[in-house]
Amino acid sequence: MVPGIGCGRRRRAGGVACVDVVALLGIGLLTGVTTVLFGFGGGFVAVPVVVWTDSALGADAIRVATATSALVMVVNAAFATAVTPRRVLAALRGGGPLLVLLGVGAAAGALAARHAPAGLIRWAFVAYVALTVVDLLLRPGFLRPRAPAEAAPGTPRPLPAAVGAPVGAVAAFLGVGGSVMTVPAMRRAGHTMHVATALANPLTLAIALPAAAVFLGGSGDPAGAHPHLALVGLVDLRAAGALLLGALPVIAVLRRRPPHIPDRLYAWTYVALLAAVAVAMVL
Repeated sequence: MVPGIGCGRRRRAGGVACVDVVALLGIGLLTGVTTVLFGFGGGFVAVPVVVWTDSALGADAIRVATATSALVMVVNAAFATAVTPRRVLAALRGGGPLLVLLGVGAAAGALAARHAPAGLIRWAFVAYVALTVVDLLLRPGFLRPRAPAEAAPGTPRPLPAAVGAPVGAVAAFLGVGGSVMTVPAMRRAGHTMHVATALANPLTLAIALPAAAVFLGGSGDPAGAHPHLALVGLVDLRAAGALLLGALPVIAVLRRRPPHIPDRLYAWTYVALLAAVAVAMVL
């Protein structure tokens, strides 16, 4: 068990009960899978369950969930990037300006999230993910690639640096991570799902690191009346710890033995996962 997580039969005001720990560990395992297979470092998958476990915070739960997911993404994306083959990461060679602008945008987005109305963040999250699903279903290039499925390793088509700041800002503000935007863009640039999702991890790290630094700063409990929550800044360290405890072993195993998934099925599964998370946030 993660140190400091309460495990009574009932959840105390602002506390985390056994059922929450089990849910967090389970979602952590899922984020490990999505980190490796889809480039989701835990962001939008983790947000709904942290909103649920920290529901005692009321409207502020979405802010804490966004901040907590940023810290989870830092660790998951860093670990996944470290064990990604160098030949795959070579596609980002020369992408320094893009990474810098992603970080700058993320810092701005995280600052905005600290002060924005909680309801705005929640419904903007749902709207963005829903619009992304519609875009992936209707616009050619993701489910129906225009280019051949395999992109030549020597001729990668990187994302333009100019998209870095807006992508970083939106990703950090909503807590979705960069993969929700970068994977479709890289897919439409001709990369396979395998390559696009692997490259999403270092891009997510560039977004999550400055965002997490912003969220960790400042005051702790946003509601000022929840001493049982282990908040540092806006980050719930107990929830983050449980999520990471479930995720990291899965990342280690799947990176060594990645499953073979047909490219088209891979793309459809990505869309289905986004749709499921949007529904979870609405409910």
